[in-house]
Amino acid sequence: MDFHLTEEQKMTQKMARDFAEKELKPRAAEIDATGIHPLPALKAMAELGMMGMNIPAEYGGSQAGVVSYSLAMTEISKACAATAVTMSVTNMVAEVINAFGNEEAKSAHIPKICSGEYSCGAFALTESTAGSDPASMKSSAKLKGDHYVLNGSKTFITSAEHAGVLVVWAKTDKAAAAKGISAFLVGKGHPGFIVGRHEEKMGQRGSPVNEIIMENCCLPRGSLLGQEGDGFKIAMMALDGGRIGIGSMAVGIGLAAIEYATEYAKNRIQFDQPIASFQAIQWMIADSFTELEAARLLVLRASFLKEKGQRFTREASMGKLFAAETANRVCYKALQMLGGYGYMKEYPLERYTRDCRVTTIYEGTSEIQRLVIAREILGLK
Repeated sequence: MDFHLTEEQKMTQKMARDFAEKELKPRAAEIDATGIHPLPALKAMAELGMMGMNIPAEYGGSQAGVVSYSLAMTEISKACAATAVTMSVTNMVAEVINAFGNEEAKSAHIPKICSGEYSCGAFALTESTAGSDPASMKSSAKLKGDHYVLNGSKTFITSAEHAGVLVVWAKTDKAAAAKGISAFLVGKGHPGFIVGRHEEKMGQRGSPVNEIIMENCCLPRGSLLGQEGDGFKIAMMALDGGRIGIGSMAVGIGLAAIEYATEYAKNRIQFDQPIASFQAIQWMIADSFTELEAARLLVLRASFLKEKGQRFTREASMGKLFAAETANRVCYKALQMLGGYGYMKEYPLERYTRDCRVTTIYEGTSEIQRLVIAREILGLK
């Protein structure tokens, strides 16, 4: 076993860290307060190769690999989780198109994602009645001649209002449950495809989330990804990779929180000594860094397996589950170390805590991750 990063991976990590420290960290509080999507930063990240990290160079990707992607996600997340989730979803969309799109779709969309011509991509799966159970979705797609006509709605769609292209799921066979779901590509501003209200969120406020309405949205037959009925499989494969991104994000947020709290503890004087000299604080620090390191290694293990083309479903769910739950505990401890100051907006701990909370929910809740892990272990379908 070799736990050392390659020189290329170290370079990617440093590049992401330097960018995050210079361009994102100074603006993170402003992005959170205003809810304004950091579009110039996203363009700059694309130019640095962070929007197509597992995409072949022939389509404009950086071919950096999944491990490098995880490392970069962690660094970006330490500075601004709202920017990081956009990076995660955009990379997911590029990979889905690369894996299941026809050549025309690949050539039309992937270079624009990787270059930043598209600000981002979006992943439109969730519906008001279909969250953890995508098979219960109501959106439909009917083939009429050479076109599919989509009707229905989606909710909680990250980056929908800025996405250059969206992957959208709908049922082509309502009687076939999960096997009747198909996936389609929809370009920004397509007739009949309406981006609805902007949701107000608890955290990651600089990453917009929208409702989507489809009213007789007519798509050419070539918009179909894979074959009819492949949609559920496509979604599950994409979510496996997405869990690596969210696990990496959780590690980054947790590290940002405990690193800030540790520096504070070294300088905060109570009872004539720094609070870092008290055992209670030291144990919070020790437990937090230990658990985050374990989470980091779990996520990197899943990244390594994906990069090598091996099955990684169980490992991705383990990494995402442990990283998300750990990061939330760490944020709690870090805020506790600051006491009343941690609760104030003047300090970043309250933002880290809000940003971290959703990592246990999207790309599959912690409860769904436990089901995935158990089924993998038990060999259940």
